[in-house]
Amino acid sequence: MELLVASAVGALTAGGVYLILRLRAFAVILGLALLSYAVNIFLFSTGRLAVGKPPVLDGYTVSDFAAYTDPLPQALVLTAIVISFGMTAVLVMFALGAYLEAGDDKIDMDGPDQPDRQFTATTLQDPESDGITFSFEPKERDA
Repeated sequence: MELLVASAVGALTAGGVYLILRLRAFAVILGLALLSYAVNIFLFSTGRLAVGKPPVLDGYTVSDFAAYTDPLPQALVLTAIVISFGMTAVLVMFALGAYLEAGDDKIDMDGPDQPDRQFTATTLQDPESDGITFSFEPKERDA
């Protein structure tokens, strides 16, 4: 049982990291969802993997700690599911707005801060602004 859960957490984490590194907005959102599922399974497994055990004890005296499962990780997972659903909905709306504006969900990483690109200050200037100069001369204030 522990091997199955550990394999599921590893597979979801690997798939989530792979999708996050893609340059498509929808793939990044799916990758974040997979990572949140992996964290939820990990949190759920911290409350002991016991089948058919109650989460709450009948009395206050405990003779066998393996006779119940811890309810705290279950509550944490429930909260994490709600939060991840809300954040996924927000990210989908951002991605949909960007897709409708740009017509594509590709994440453009080109820019002047990329070392492999040959951008200079002259290539980034607007051609219509040639010959326009600005000067600033401070005026004397009235004392």
